[in-house]
Formats: sequence, C-alpha cells, structure tokens
Amino acid sequence: MKKKSSSQSAFFNLRVLIGLFVFLTGVFIALGAAGLFLGPSKAQAQPGSGSAAPTANSPNGPDVVRLVGPVVVNTDLRDLPYIPPAPQILQRRLTRYPLPEMQEPVKSVTTSGFAQFQALIKEILRPVPEMPPPLLTFDGVDAANSQCGCLPPDTNGDVGPNHYVQSVNVVFQVFDKNGNTLSGPTTFDSFFLPLGNSTPCGNNQNQGDPFVFYDQIADRWVITDFAFPSFPGNSFWECIGVSQTGDPVAGGWFLYALQVDPANPTFLGDYPKLALWPDAYYLSMNLFSPAFSGVRVYALDRASMISGGPTNAVGFTIGLAGVADSYSLQPAGFRTGNPPPAGRQEFFLAVDAQFPGITQTQVHGWLFHVDFVNSANSTFGVGPDHTPNGEITVNPFVEAWTNTTYNLVPQLGTTQKLDTLGDKIMTPLLYQNRNGTESLWADQTVMLNYPNGPTVVRWYQFDVTGGIIPATPVQQQDWSNGNDGLWRWMPSIAVDQNGNTAISAIPHPARAYMPRSVMPDVSPAIH
Repeated sequence: MKKKSSSQSAFFNLRVLIGLFVFLTGVFIALGAAGLFLGPSKAQAQPGSGSAAPTANSPNGPDVVRLVGPVVVNTDLRDLPYIPPAPQILQRRLTRYPLPEMQEPVKSVTTSGFAQFQALIKEILRPVPEMPPPLLTFDGVDAANSQCGCLPPDTNGDVGPNHYVQSVNVVFQVFDKNGNTLSGPTTFDSFFLPLGNSTPCGNNQNQGDPFVFYDQIADRWVITDFAFPSFPGNSFWECIGVSQTGDPVAGGWFLYALQVDPANPTFLGDYPKLALWPDAYYLSMNLFSPAFSGVRVYALDRASMISGGPTNAVGFTIGLAGVADSYSLQPAGFRTGNPPPAGRQEFFLAVDAQFPGITQTQVHGWLFHVDFVNSANSTFGVGPDHTPNGEITVNPFVEAWTNTTYNLVPQLGTTQKLDTLGDKIMTPLLYQNRNGTESLWADQTVMLNYPNGPTVVRWYQFDVTGGIIPATPVQQQDWSNGNDGLWRWMPSIAVDQNGNTAISAIPHPARAYMPRSVMPDVSPAIH
C-alpha cells in the first residue's frame, strides 16, 4: 500500500508513528568526498553461481530463484560515498481493490521537530493508570534528514543488544541505546551501490518501503528496500543487506538483490514484510502490474546469507484464486523464548480486504514448508492455488475503511485525516513457544459505529501448538478503554519470554496506551 508525497511523488503508506514526526526545514548535507568510494578491497562480488541471473520454475511454484550477490562490503557505513536518493516514482496508493483518488497529504510544517516531539511526548505521558513512563526517548530521523520530502515517514526499525536501527523512506540511521547517532542517515542508494548496475538496487533506483529487523539467533541485522526504474515496468527487485556481525556500523555487510518474480517481470512487489524463522528469512509482498495480481512469498536461505554465501530463494506466487479477497500476508517472526520445534512450518496470516462495511469473522492461515536441498518438496498453502491451510473464526469485526478512502482518523488542527491501514493484520505477527505451548500474537485496526468511528485495536492470541491452525483464538479483544471515544489505530504487539504482552498504537487525541503485562490465557486490562 502506497501514499503520495508532500513535495515529490512518493510511494509509501501511512503507518507507524505518524503523530510523532513533525517535520523540520533544513538543507541537505553533501557527504560525498574523493577517496570514499568503495574499491575492490572494500566491496567484492563473489564469483560463480552466486552472481548468476535469477531463474524461475513452474507458474504455481515452488520457484527456485538465485539471488544476485553476495557482494561483500567491509566499509564502515560512515565512509560510504553519498548517493542522493532517486526521485520517487508512483503518485497513487496501491490497494487490494482500487478506491477513488486519496486525499492529498498536507505539506510539511516548519516548526522545530524536537520541540514538537517533546510537547507531544508530554501530552502522551499525561497520567495513565498503571502505565510507567519510558526510561528514555529521543528523536529519530527528521524530515530534513529523511531526504525524501515524503509525508509520513514510513518509519520502521528494530532494537538489538547495543543498537537501534531505524529506516525512514529512503534512508536509515543507526543509534546506540542512549539515542546517540552512530551512523547515517545513509541513503539506500549509497548502501546498495556496491551491487553494481546489473539491477536497480545498485543503480541508484531504490524506492523505499524499507524493512529492518534484528536476527537474535545469529546476532545479525537485516535491512531491505525495493528498487525499480519505472512503474509500470519490467524490472522489480528487493534489495537485501545482512550484516556480517552484530555491529551494523563497522562490522561489514553481505548484499543481495532478489527479483520479485522472474516468471512475471512486470510484477511490482509492494508492501514487503519479512520475519525471522530458524530455517529461513520469510518474505511476503503484494503484486501489482499495475492492477492487483496476487501475493508473492519467499523463503530466503538464512544459513547461507548470514555466512555470505551464494543463495537461492524458494518462492510461490499466490494468484487471485488463492488469496480471494485478502492480501498483505504477514509472516510470523520468532523473537523470544524457545525456538519453534525442528521442522515446524512457518505461519502466515491475513484478513479479507473486501467491500467496506462488511462484518467479517475469519482470519486466514497459511503454512510454508521449505526444503532448500530438494525445492520440489517445498509447499505453501493447499493445492495448486495455494489456498489457506486453515480458517480461524473470530469475533465479528468491521474493517476501518470506506468505499472512498482509508483516510479516516481525524487530526488536531487540520481537516486532513490519516490512513488507518485498516485492511490487514499488522506487523509484527509474533510467534512464541512457551513451555511447549506455541502461540501467534496478532493485531489489527477495526472500526466501531461504521463509518463514523472511532477505530479501535483488535488483538488475538492463537494456539498453534503442533503446527496446527486453530478453529478459534485463545484470547481476543477489541480495546477501546471503555468506549472513551478516542481513535486508536496501527497497533504493534510484543510478547516477552515470560508471556508478558504489550500493545502500543497511535492514538487521537495524543494519548498512548499499553496493556498491563499479562500472562498467556489471562485476559488483560489494557490502559
């Protein structure tokens, strides 16, 4: 799902932390200087099959696709040459079912970003029962450093033992855990330049939709965005960087480029989402050419990528018959606690994005089994159309969008409304294995009193012990704080190794909430 830019045509969706970013004016700083460009000793493309062109197999998969790369980059991020970001291409958002033209976003304002951030934090942290204040807050990438002029910033990031890595539109920045900048903002055109001009990734054609996550099993970082020269077009790629060590600044990187679908080169892979599983990095994306054409899922050979080896991916294209009225399949990520049992298949969840105002009662579940040795043994879903492996019946809900717009959430001081992303399961979808009980934790934005609102957070716990998609949830709730009338949307769920669970969401007016820490199978009182 995409959005428009405030000053350039941009290609991003309205999502997390919109309310926390008030944009600054400023000038762009030229960072390039002689002697900083990577030479052969700094970035080396591995010879042999690792640099071969991608290939594709049967139309229903599994497809075996060879990634371009690896390119080994041993240069400190602070020494990379500066490459300005490519102009953003698309002017319209991409959704499962086309809607009339969306509202134009407002222009960036010129007040101090940090002053506004502090004022907003002060409002957010007004007394909330049993909600402790954060130990530390600090500004992330602001508008001047985003180098895109895009509104909103499309923020994404993750935290490791020593770093927080944040991506915003076409750049990313690395902080220590005290909020000090260690490197960046670094443009994706600079980061992926060593891949060379054989793909858009290394040819200054990175377009954003970034994703960052930390692999706690291997102590590595993964950073991705997509790249293409035009839309419609015939060259669409996902650009992937895997750190060589736990140090994302000076520890070096392995770079790869993955074609979205070699059998269908006109398919753009929009809204890419990734997740960590012990046997692979799992990737999903929505396909547009330019109309919606299905969903693409990949298992990336994690073992090879963290060692910098030549890498194949195993992929499936799920066409319209397989996805029906859904899209934006979310892969489940392992984060804390015990790992999934050996051989456990990866889970994907989605909800329908069908006609607005319809009461729904199902969450769809898919299983992905990958075999990198004998790819023909790999499976996704059921049958040649890759239909869901199971259907979960949940409490009735109405999605937060209408037949004209997703921009429903009011803002203070303006008539411009914000996108709910109300047609999908949100990122992350979390997997937990606690004392042999396996659970998926998920959330989404739903709407009360359609079409007037407000929006509220719907969250779930699904028991998937044994790799079985259940018939019903263990827990589910629409949280509205006793119907207080506030709009809450774009939630993000987290669960620790002890089963304590928290949910955060963007509120309107500016009040944040989190649930009290709870144990599984105990309904939480959310604040």
